[in-house]
Amino acid sequence: MGKENIEKYSAGYALVKTVAGFWHNNIFYRKVIVLGRENINQRDHLIFAPNHQNALMDALAVLFTSRDRLVFLARSDIFRKKLLASILYFLKILPVYRIRDGFSSLKGNDEIFTKTIDVLKSNTGLVILPEGDHAGFRRLRQLKKGICRVAFQSEEATDYSLNIKIIPVGLEFSHYQRFRQVLTVAYGKPIEVSGFVELYKKSPERALNELREKLSSEMKVNMIHIASEEDYEAIDELRSIVNGRFSDDVKFPKLLRDRILIEKLNKLKISNSAAYEKICSLSLKVKVSASELNTNYRLLEKKKHSLGWLLAGIISLIPGFPIFLYGNIFNLTFVELPLMQSRKIKDPQFRSSINYALSIILAFIFVPLYLFLSLFLFPTWWIGLLIFFTIPVSWLIGWNYRLYFHRLIGGFRVRNYIKGNNIKFVQLRKDHTELLNMVAVLQNEK
Repeated sequence: MGKENIEKYSAGYALVKTVAGFWHNNIFYRKVIVLGRENINQRDHLIFAPNHQNALMDALAVLFTSRDRLVFLARSDIFRKKLLASILYFLKILPVYRIRDGFSSLKGNDEIFTKTIDVLKSNTGLVILPEGDHAGFRRLRQLKKGICRVAFQSEEATDYSLNIKIIPVGLEFSHYQRFRQVLTVAYGKPIEVSGFVELYKKSPERALNELREKLSSEMKVNMIHIASEEDYEAIDELRSIVNGRFSDDVKFPKLLRDRILIEKLNKLKISNSAAYEKICSLSLKVKVSASELNTNYRLLEKKKHSLGWLLAGIISLIPGFPIFLYGNIFNLTFVELPLMQSRKIKDPQFRSSINYALSIILAFIFVPLYLFLSLFLFPTWWIGLLIFFTIPVSWLIGWNYRLYFHRLIGGFRVRNYIKGNNIKFVQLRKDHTELLNMVAVLQNEK
């Protein structure tokens, strides 16, 4: 699979995508929630436009939740080495040249543009990240014109026969860097480029700007967009304080809850600035105090921490301790080794990408090795196979074991704060309750 036939079906690519997609959707993330998949018509000529906050994981989020064949556009500097370029072409990624790559290199975009037309004609989806680069903020930045230019020029080159549709995509990660988080992908309603064609024929620049503004507004509807830079930290934390317990909710996903919360806050800022400022102030105050006391919002919400239940919880962990230890075979191989490397990366938004890439590479190496050892070390093949399958199962049990253990330790800590009448904790609970009450009133307003 090379640049010339990048839009064609490849059995090798399909196999790699299936394995990598399973790892992405079931191992790396504990849950992947997809909204609006009905907005994707595979018979249409589609360009996907996701927000860009988490480096390579943004592209993978679209790749592993869309049933389409997809081709991606990426900056050209990562194609400089021939071997890496060959791998990227195999992965259906095309380079885009920029001024910073050298003025002469811009001629290469003519060839890429011709190839994108072939991609769109073949009903292969094209993915362009319209913000250009990534930033670790839940906010949509100014979109580049490139995605609109590709759409209009592709239509123009085919005598406006493609009827290209741009799908706005909202991506939300419950945490950018950690393993076993929740990823939510929201596919918005398609934007028909044909609706801007007449304007494009008269005034290309105006059409580019209007399509870009339309795309920007539709992307914001499908993602978490915190417009305020001044109150960004407070609003971002408020999402966790109020809606953190709904991270795994599929029927009413946290993404939708957060958007409603932010919308109501934006209105409150106009109608009652004092209440808005109070909520933001309490949000930051609760965040700082919870961090200092080493507690979390779920423990704060729980009114009682019965000693009997806590001790029963500790006792219940004893039988599962051997499983926890056994599960660390998987944990040390596929989680801890990537983490050791990703911690060295200066850009924190790239760490998740490194974690995923290294974990899947290690999976291709060690999973066959563990299978071979299991079959070799045990007398019958079916016992060996059974032992092999216990490795990932025990890891999942062990992962939840660790979370439950930390929750119990947190419960003991909070119980001690309550028993000792810790002044800081008493104030934290008071602030937390006041904040939740204010937000409850806000959410009940029409």
